[in-house]
Amino acid sequence: MIRNFHFAFLTLAVLLNPSMTTADKAQWRTYIVRVYGDAKPSVFPTHVHWYETTVAAATAAEVDWVPGGPIIHTYSSIFHGFSARLNPSAAAAISSFPGIIAVLPEQIRHPDTTRSPEFLGLKSSDSTGLLAETDFGSDLVIGVVDTGIWPERRSFSDHGLGPVPQKWRGTCVVGTSFPASSCNRKLIGARYFSGGYEATSGRMNETAELRSARDTDGHGTHTASIAAGRYVYPASTLGYAHGIAAGMAPKARLAAYKVCWVAGCFDSDILAAFDAAVADGVDVISLSVGGVVVPYYLDAIAVGAFSAAEAGVFISASAGNGGPGELTVTNVAPWMTTVGAGSMDRSFPADVQLGDGRVLPGVSVFSGPPLADGRLYPLIYAGGPGGAAGAGGDGYSASLCLEGSLNPSFVRGKIVLCDRGVNSRAAKGEVVRKAGGAGMVLANGVFDGEGLVADCHVLAATAVGARAGDEIRKYIASTANPTGTIIFRGTRLGVRPAPVVASFSARGPNPQSPEILKPDVIAPGLNILAAWPDGVGPAGIPSDHRRTEFNILSGTSMACPHVSGLAALLKAAQPEWSPAAIRSALMTTAYNTDNEGKPMLDEATGNASGVFDAGAGHVDPRRAMDPGLIYDISPMDYIDFLCNLNYTYENIKAITRRGSDCKTAKRAGHAGNLNYPSFSAVFTGIVGGVKRRVSMHFLRSVTNVGGDAAVYRSEVRAPEGSRVEVEPAVLRFRRKGQRLGFLLRVEVDPTVAEEVGKLPAGSSAVRGGELVWKDGKHSVRSPIVVTIQAPV
Repeated sequence: MIRNFHFAFLTLAVLLNPSMTTADKAQWRTYIVRVYGDAKPSVFPTHVHWYETTVAAATAAEVDWVPGGPIIHTYSSIFHGFSARLNPSAAAAISSFPGIIAVLPEQIRHPDTTRSPEFLGLKSSDSTGLLAETDFGSDLVIGVVDTGIWPERRSFSDHGLGPVPQKWRGTCVVGTSFPASSCNRKLIGARYFSGGYEATSGRMNETAELRSARDTDGHGTHTASIAAGRYVYPASTLGYAHGIAAGMAPKARLAAYKVCWVAGCFDSDILAAFDAAVADGVDVISLSVGGVVVPYYLDAIAVGAFSAAEAGVFISASAGNGGPGELTVTNVAPWMTTVGAGSMDRSFPADVQLGDGRVLPGVSVFSGPPLADGRLYPLIYAGGPGGAAGAGGDGYSASLCLEGSLNPSFVRGKIVLCDRGVNSRAAKGEVVRKAGGAGMVLANGVFDGEGLVADCHVLAATAVGARAGDEIRKYIASTANPTGTIIFRGTRLGVRPAPVVASFSARGPNPQSPEILKPDVIAPGLNILAAWPDGVGPAGIPSDHRRTEFNILSGTSMACPHVSGLAALLKAAQPEWSPAAIRSALMTTAYNTDNEGKPMLDEATGNASGVFDAGAGHVDPRRAMDPGLIYDISPMDYIDFLCNLNYTYENIKAITRRGSDCKTAKRAGHAGNLNYPSFSAVFTGIVGGVKRRVSMHFLRSVTNVGGDAAVYRSEVRAPEGSRVEVEPAVLRFRRKGQRLGFLLRVEVDPTVAEEVGKLPAGSSAVRGGELVWKDGKHSVRSPIVVTIQAPV
């Protein structure tokens, strides 16, 4: 406890620097300042007065240009502190003040169904099961931190719902085009946070954006209805995916926290939403927002999520859309559940037929005037020879179909092949349409692989994979008068194989702590139909004036709310489970085979997916309801984990609000000993010529939640070139709730070291396996991954 304050704190003007230049001001940015909860000097009536004086004491320039004054947000639920616009020298000065735990620079982040409930086995007609036993999640509250919500959609109707849960302490904040009546017994809370956005970007343009929780983007409405949308019939997008729309927890209550604006989603606003959500009483926070990966003590989302998890809130976060490259996963803190994206057994085929008779597969959602039946159109590559580039354009810009890059006299009446990248996929179609093109074929690049995303295009268009794109380019280059057409085949169900890991889904290993496998699981995230606002066309571009109640989108942003809704159902079924226990149930019951009984594929390569692609596998809510055993984690366990990352006392305090001397934690071993439902063994510095085995051990404990007395026996599939031992190999539980420990040891054979010695410097060899505990009824599976890093 800090009490060494005195009146001099009021007059810290000695820190002022009146010679601050315009260049200094240009360096200003928003910082999040964490303080001790009980640190307010007695001379200040409130924490806010102290915060304001702290900022004034550390800044030399005028600060009244920041909307609302120097303080942007104050925080009191997830931690005590504030955000303010500062220059680096002022931030450094504040960090040295008494009572300050940490000063974090703000990051700017960006937002990363009729079929998915059925695909996941959630059927409303079942008299037993997760939906029936939890009353469809009616007493649980999911907080969606996103772009807001369009409350009038049928997905957010409160018809037949009971009273708002008594635990709810939130409110419905009135704003532009958002009266108090926008909320009901389904949408029980709505708030918006724009202080951080406006402090950096200037005052909001209220002709383009609404100062309220109303969604003018579509992303938040879509994710909210995936998590907890009501049953709606009929539902479709432009005639595609016709059926009954429903979220994962159809009766769960929703609270919308709008933090994303035209310029992005600002950390200070996200933290304000977390702070409000915890105080309001949400059970789950759904965060389909991502950014760069930094150490946890510098990651505002990780800091806010820790306090929320400590309060018992489950946090589901999108893994990011940076796949299929390695080390692209985001939101990697172990107290969050990180969700990648997979496909369902539904697709929207739209094939390309070439003039030589070949048919190449593609996908699209298009309901406008079709191309003439039986007619072949001239087919051109915008980046090829022949003058496709517009005035002042170039071949590269034309190949990407960027704004103003195409020559209308060359494009008119033709189907244009455009390369993927730089501008949005739908925007490319608008460029072709404005240039007079009859249609567009959008081709993946090598990095995108064969992953296909069905978009709502503004003209006849389809997307094809990298191989098909190459074939079309070769055909165009080798043919005197190349022709082709697009054949739209509507909605197809029962697609095999499914699921597959979506090409765009971000991949591990975990860039921040490779001892923790990320992503944790995957869920449906490819071509997902969900609610959509008025005022935004389904293509998501200004020129699209079509209106639809539902839209089809893809991304880990869509996968995340699937897990958010499932977590709400599991919490309703097992109210005593912690957020870590819920994640464990989802991970240890996940599957990694497809509907053909084969290993789940990676869409980008067509090969079997690995643990860095799908984590523990694809979620299975029916099995997650009764996982048998759970790997639970307490807040103190996370502190031990941070100690074993060699974080300093101050680093740990910045995350957890309390420090640790770390002596006990470090005696326990390494960061991989966090009681996580997966095992990631990382070996570095091993070179050829090693004659002995090298090993790593993991300490774990599991709690029996499957019944009374039970005997679990271990089954191991060791990663290639490794030996795995489990001690004890048999766990004998005498009662429900009993917790038993075990040790897992991974030994790497010298031959693997020889193999690694032949790899390029800095590269690695990765091998996967698994540990399964079985009692005859339950199968509790955890992935094992061995990574051997070649010396740099």
